[in-house]
Amino acid sequence: MPDLQLPRRPEIVKLGGSLTGDPRLPALLGALARHGAPLLLVAGGGPLADGVRVLQPRLSLSEGACHRMAILAMEQTAIAFADLAPHIALADGPEAIARAQAEGRAALWLPARMALAARDLPENWDLTSDSLAAWLAGETGAAGLVLVKSTAAAPGSAPADWAAAGLVDPLFPAFAARLAGPVAVTTVEAALASLEHGSLAA
Repeated sequence: MPDLQLPRRPEIVKLGGSLTGDPRLPALLGALARHGAPLLLVAGGGPLADGVRVLQPRLSLSEGACHRMAILAMEQTAIAFADLAPHIALADGPEAIARAQAEGRAALWLPARMALAARDLPENWDLTSDSLAAWLAGETGAAGLVLVKSTAAAPGSAPADWAAAGLVDPLFPAFAARLAGPVAVTTVEAALASLEHGSLAA
């Protein structure tokens, strides 16, 4: 059972941090904005999270500090993505997600409020934004989860295969197994093609 009650079951789309270097990112964000509710977008940390990885050994930072910094990196990337597609609503919790749904708008998750308060999230690098997207899908009772990545998954593969191939973090299969809806990996090109036909279903 989801912990959050929303008017509609969201469709979660995780946008990998590597997409910050893809020239098609503005077009994808625009297509997602036009699709609107009940999309709930999750941004990866991208170069900002990579900066945390660089700082950790240099400053001897703890895993807990890096966990919090990486979540804030996701939050900053979300703000950047929303700046590219202003019709997408930034949302830090269920109230803001519900408002976006009521307005027919796609929401872009600001993770700090919810994720930093959670007690079931490991504070280490095994947990990345992919697992956080799956965790959010579980919390909101999402209808499905789609990960948009620079690299496609092998046909017929499953979350355990994606983890073995390094496409997702090692914790992702366990988080994905808790979800009632389908889980899929797609690319920017495939996502744009699907959105042209009105759907990005997992």
